Amino acid sequence: MKTETDLAARQCNCLAIRQASRHVTQFYDQLLAPSGLRTTQFAILSRLQRGGPMTINELAAALVMDRTTLGRNILPLEREGLIEIGAGASDRRRREVRLSAAGAARLGAARRGWAQAQKRFDAVFGSERASALRDLLREVVASDFAAGELTA
Repeated sequence: MKTETDLAARQCNCLAIRQASRHVTQFYDQLLAPSGLRTTQFAILSRLQRGGPMTINELAAALVMDRTTLGRNILPLEREGLIEIGAGASDRRRREVRLSAAGAARLGAARRGWAQAQKRFDAVFGSERASALRDLLREVVASDFAAGELTA
């Protein structure tokens, strides 16, 4: 017999999304491991490659990540020379994060593992369902849950 707590847990959107996220992240991490990158690091480097240099705040917003969490994640990337943090091109007072040549090379090597993960996910989940899932999750990210007060 299910308790109210069990039912509430099964109905919790946040729990379901976080569990799915951890499950998929662990899978992608396995396939990215030969490159020496983890999923979060791959996402950071990919975003910098697509968007060019940006401030930590801009990068955090683009990745939907807390600034302090991003800060902890970029430290090893900087130590390994995969990113550079320096003065902005247009405003020397502005500190920007940019992809280094070594970072672009590592990202290129990691793309093989990423492509394998994508292919396997699509094979198991179905490419149409995977595409629909990505669209739905983008809608979740674009939603503004704090915009209005909910009344019971």
